Amino acid sequence: MARGLRNANRHAISGQDEEKEGFWVSYTDLMSGLVIIFALVLMVAIFDMQKAYNETKVAVEQKKEAIKEQQKMIEDVVGVKSKLIAELVNKFKDSKSLKLEVDPQTGAIRFQGGVFFATNSTEITPQGRKYLETFIPQYIGILLSDQFKNEIAQIIVEGHTDKKGGYLYNLNLSQGRALAVVTEIYSPKFREFDHKELLKSVITANGRSYSMPIYKSNGDINEERSRRVEFKFRLKDDEVLDKIQKMVSENE
Repeated sequence: MARGLRNANRHAISGQDEEKEGFWVSYTDLMSGLVIIFALVLMVAIFDMQKAYNETKVAVEQKKEAIKEQQKMIEDVVGVKSKLIAELVNKFKDSKSLKLEVDPQTGAIRFQGGVFFATNSTEITPQGRKYLETFIPQYIGILLSDQFKNEIAQIIVEGHTDKKGGYLYNLNLSQGRALAVVTEIYSPKFREFDHKELLKSVITANGRSYSMPIYKSNGDINEERSRRVEFKFRLKDDEVLDKIQKMVSENE
């Protein structure tokens, strides 16, 4: 009987050892599994980080290329505009008899109001017609020359007034004067000039009332110089340039 108890005890102890061994084997398997899972997670994380890095690198390179393209576009537009302004300044720098001013920044050409029109009138004076017949062939000859014609989007005749009278009165006056200039250019009596037909596709007449006055150095409005007719041009890429400048401003 004692021998039976000893054998039973041995079996019990042996069973406990087997349970302990089984427990540690299971625990070891569990840890091994966790290590494998951790390794897989780490590999995925590293892969994702590398992918994100590569995508970021590509995005940075793409942004650099876009900036280069924008810079080149700006340089091209500025280059064309600078050449065109230089041509206009050189052409009219000695034309004092025409009583005009060339804006060296924009290329706008300004005639004081009395050059073409009498006070409160939209009818071009005889002297005004002579000025136009001298000026227009030279001006259009530059803007629509082979060098620049493919760059020109608009040629704008713009009327401006002083602040005497109401806004709408001056708006009608300024629009009437701008239209009178274009009408005169295409009247049967006006002299022929190169690119006259091509000019029709780009010329426009606008009135600005007194919304864009010219100021004296002391800040007061210069009434005499504010009464004027201006000739302006707009390049085809100007709108693109404006968008780029807006994007740059928003990103600053």
